[in-house]
Amino acid sequence: MRIAYFDPIGGAAGDMILAALLDAGLPAAALRREIAKIGIRGAKLTIRKEQRGVIQATRVDVKLPGSSRQKPVGLKDVVRVLEKSKLSDEIRGKAKSIFRRLAQAEAAVHGTTVGRVHLHEAGARDALIDVVGAVAGLSLLGVERVLCAPLNLGTGTVDSQHGTLPLPAPATVELLKGHEVWFADELGEHTTPTGAAILSTLCGSFGPPPLLKIEQVGYGAGTRDDGVVPNLLRVFVGEVAGPPGEKVWILETGIDDMNPEHYTHLFDRLQKAGALEVSATPTYMKKNRPGTLLRVVTHGDRISQLEEILLRETTTFGLRRHAAERTCLDRRTERVKTRYGTVRVKVGLLGGDVVTRSPEFEDCRKLADRAGVPLKRVYEAALRSQS
Repeated sequence: MRIAYFDPIGGAAGDMILAALLDAGLPAAALRREIAKIGIRGAKLTIRKEQRGVIQATRVDVKLPGSSRQKPVGLKDVVRVLEKSKLSDEIRGKAKSIFRRLAQAEAAVHGTTVGRVHLHEAGARDALIDVVGAVAGLSLLGVERVLCAPLNLGTGTVDSQHGTLPLPAPATVELLKGHEVWFADELGEHTTPTGAAILSTLCGSFGPPPLLKIEQVGYGAGTRDDGVVPNLLRVFVGEVAGPPGEKVWILETGIDDMNPEHYTHLFDRLQKAGALEVSATPTYMKKNRPGTLLRVVTHGDRISQLEEILLRETTTFGLRRHAAERTCLDRRTERVKTRYGTVRVKVGLLGGDVVTRSPEFEDCRKLADRAGVPLKRVYEAALRSQS
């Protein structure tokens, strides 16, 4: 599998993502052809080499005619431009997903609806070029899956159309809920809403790099050149033997003398303590006695706590522990509106493509009880709805 792994040394922004891909070997002519398909007249891409510290990187500037470069627009305006474009269905679809998440983040921050929110930075024509360029660039490089290290967000304040805002920007924080991030000591905006939207939509998870055979590497320079940490976004492009695995530990034990009523309490305690998975499988044990094989999957930092729960809350005299890898879809949570109410839907992604959607059971159950309709009717309505 061919992957791209982004390393946000100095943060991430839309232009930095484009620059890193170009530095890693993305042909500039091919990228310009894709950007021309958007249909923005007079748009030009300026590409040059610049130093950030001791590292030579690629810098990208988007040149646009007229004075409306940063004119606020709505999600419908952006979608209209994309629908009229000559882009492929795949690129158009991923770009719309990125802008939809940006609009959802802005709406959540400002306490309004997606239909009424102004996208500001995200709605500008140069952001359209950043988003489409990133999606098309990854496709042109043959990337099948996108991964990213935890993002560097920065600290301080920034002036905006809403007045002075804290950094990281509220929309950036909203987009990165549920993901690991870190905060640089240096003042300034290290990750922009556009950069956060592109990376969180296309990869969905942030963590350490997989075992990777590096084929290409690129450095994208941001606008700032005054910090101790170089304002760079690095990308590695290469092959992994299979889908990148996540390191986990499996704790297991066989039990044949425990009151079955106690399993509900045990499962609840294990899950609250951070277990990734808890399962119980019927089995036969010594002397052909029926029993239960109890299995818990966890990260390494939770082993001690979970083992103590197992030893205290069950009748076992010992546990087995072994390391493993698991492969998971990238995921995010969306809120969809149905005729019965709002339902949270878990979305599973592979290489930025949505491959599965699963409505939250508790949301569906509550709405079904309130409306007096079968649970499956609410579930099916949530699957049909779009966020």
